[in-house]
Amino acid sequence: MTKVLISDRTHPVLEQRLREAGLTVDVEPGHDYDSLIRTAQGYDGLVVRSKVNIDRHFIDAVPSLRCIGRIGAGMETIDVDYAESKGIRCLNSPEGNRDAVGEHTIGLLLALLNNIARADAEVRQGLWHREENRGLELGNLTVGIIGFGNMGQAFAKRLQGFGCRIIVYDKYKDLKGFNVLNDLKALQAEADVVSFHVPLTVETRHYLDDTFITDMRKTFFLLNTSRGAVVNTEALVRGLESGKVRGAALDVLEYEDMTKDGIGEVPPALDYLHHSQHTVLTPHVAGWTVESKYKLAAVLADKIIQTLNTEH
Repeated sequence: MTKVLISDRTHPVLEQRLREAGLTVDVEPGHDYDSLIRTAQGYDGLVVRSKVNIDRHFIDAVPSLRCIGRIGAGMETIDVDYAESKGIRCLNSPEGNRDAVGEHTIGLLLALLNNIARADAEVRQGLWHREENRGLELGNLTVGIIGFGNMGQAFAKRLQGFGCRIIVYDKYKDLKGFNVLNDLKALQAEADVVSFHVPLTVETRHYLDDTFITDMRKTFFLLNTSRGAVVNTEALVRGLESGKVRGAALDVLEYEDMTKDGIGEVPPALDYLHHSQHTVLTPHVAGWTVESKYKLAAVLADKIIQTLNTEH
């Protein structure tokens, strides 16, 4: 009997589809690292989010595993290379929330260019600052997309209707159909807007730093809906203070979970972003829609079924 443990809350379609495919499914959210190791013994498949790090010790401690599924896109909490070296397939479901991320990123960009968040706050205070909130039209800008997987492509697809120029850089993909640039410097020479759509890895941590900002030829707007640590917060603040960064719209923050990161007080750089007139912030909800909750689970279910049923 092939068994799957779902260790976090998700849409019931995941459990439903796995059961319909003949798999035995148990749903037990709320585990910590040690209790999940104990509970996962004997299971062929494990479904997680990001609450528990699936590291080498975890993988060695649960030898029955044949696949690990991540509800969502980011795989930084799973040691994918080690797991796959042990014959364990690692699966995620970025197809499930790419539409949500694409739409949310458009919303962030329009809010930034048109001062929507600031203007809304002012009107609620009885202030009617029209000239101070004069916006910019997206159609006149060059938007640079860094990372062109599911999320970057979804954003680009939605940008096309605005008539703006779209340029794309991805170090690891053979891209076709867009203005593809062969190096980062080319994007930095042309972009008015930079949008990050990369996974968090050793290579992409603090991708945006002081050097990145200095190497941008123009002043620019920043979008980040990938992972908070892709942006060095202190460097971003320096860029905003100097005016080189004209504004930043962030769905993710480097200091997103301060309790988990052992941070007791709000760091000065984060406090700056909270109070800046040139930032738009949302609470890691770019991929968090009613529809994506269903699609994330459904896509992952299909991948798990294919993996376990074909490898059984």
